[in-house]
Amino acid sequence: MSIPPQDSRPETTILELGDDFYDPVAAAAFPQTLLRFRNDRAAAQVGLEALSDTDWLRHFGRFDPLPGSLDQPLALRYHGHQFRNYNPEIGDGRGFLFAQLRDDHGRLMDLGTKGSGTTPWSRFGDGRLTLKGGMREVLATEMLQALGVDTSRTFSLIETGEALERGDEPSPTRSAVMVRLSHGHIRIGTFQRLAYLRDAEAMERLVGYVLRNLYGEEPGGDAPVRLLDLVVDRTATLAASYMAAGFVHGVLNTDNINVTGESFDYGPWRFAPTWDPAFTAAYFDHAGLYAFGRQPEAIHWNATQLAISLRALVEAEPLIAVLDTFAERYQSAVSAAILWRLGVVPRDPTSDRALVQTIERGLRTSGLGIDRFYFDAFGGLAPDGAAFDELRAALEPYAPRKSRDHRYWHGEPCAMLIDEVEAIWAAIDQRDDWAPFDAKVTQIRTMGEALA
Repeated sequence: MSIPPQDSRPETTILELGDDFYDPVAAAAFPQTLLRFRNDRAAAQVGLEALSDTDWLRHFGRFDPLPGSLDQPLALRYHGHQFRNYNPEIGDGRGFLFAQLRDDHGRLMDLGTKGSGTTPWSRFGDGRLTLKGGMREVLATEMLQALGVDTSRTFSLIETGEALERGDEPSPTRSAVMVRLSHGHIRIGTFQRLAYLRDAEAMERLVGYVLRNLYGEEPGGDAPVRLLDLVVDRTATLAASYMAAGFVHGVLNTDNINVTGESFDYGPWRFAPTWDPAFTAAYFDHAGLYAFGRQPEAIHWNATQLAISLRALVEAEPLIAVLDTFAERYQSAVSAAILWRLGVVPRDPTSDRALVQTIERGLRTSGLGIDRFYFDAFGGLAPDGAAFDELRAALEPYAPRKSRDHRYWHGEPCAMLIDEVEAIWAAIDQRDDWAPFDAKVTQIRTMGEALA
């Protein structure tokens, strides 16, 4: 076992919840561990950037415990609505909680896995992750972080040397194990499980855990209502940030919604090329339940399921009152998110909302690409064309929040549309050429610097 870096701050806080919340598991023994991506920016936030590649592979490919944190990985238990069908037989089926640490702001952070082997909740799955799926998650998290979305970070991606059979993509395909850094892995589905089991005592314990460790608040007499209030605020902001980013998560099930409002677990995601509310990411989302324009509705529905679960502890009326604030909070958050990406300073709620509506109309009418629009318009410069005449007038009173001096603004917009994602994967799959992937991560981070 290695000695942890001096700056790391290991924790075992999850153990406060008790054995009924998780199952101790072991990682799969992989044929090889080939490092493909290590996120030193994220590692620096939890004091692990000084790990050698050898130690990195031991901890995040072989899962030797991080000293001072969990002695054994834990597969978390939860239920969830999957496309609004309740499923009580899910949980961490191909991942586990590997370690907890404090970041440089004192927040409790989880290192969780994807593709680390089977668990009691794997059902008929092999517990593995395709290398393509891991690569896609790196690109999604890097892009979303740059666009101001509160997201988990892909911490590590290691190729594992197995040939996987998958029915929905060319097989056999290469395998990987991924580690993500998240502000907690407690989902709405974690609460749903306790409601299903009618375990009010465990529900109260979970409410206290989340308030204390993920929100920094001591639970009082109104703890369930206070928790819902915080989650509604954070999830309304999450929905707004997806819209500003032009992002479609694809699988907004209750087991995929973190109670901190942090976006995570990226499967069939896509970025919308144009402002098309009906655009979907998942080929199996035949009804468009999680289409681009329906994401705020979907996230609000999920927050409602949390409120229903919390009925085990409190009457309905105060919970309903909190839920009724979602729309107003979303409207405020989407104005703030779109104006941030547009690069202008907000003025007042009425003007800002009118500006956002004008932007949406211009994008729908023109068919201009979302990324192209925000690139050209950053700082309050409306694109040419009659579709944006109304926008030009609306932008006149708005001041830029940042100049266009950064080198990013002298090139082309950074986008992440499906054709480019497939081309990046083709280079890896056919020639083991990671240069396009590395170049894309660099381009994304450059955009992030320009926007920050």
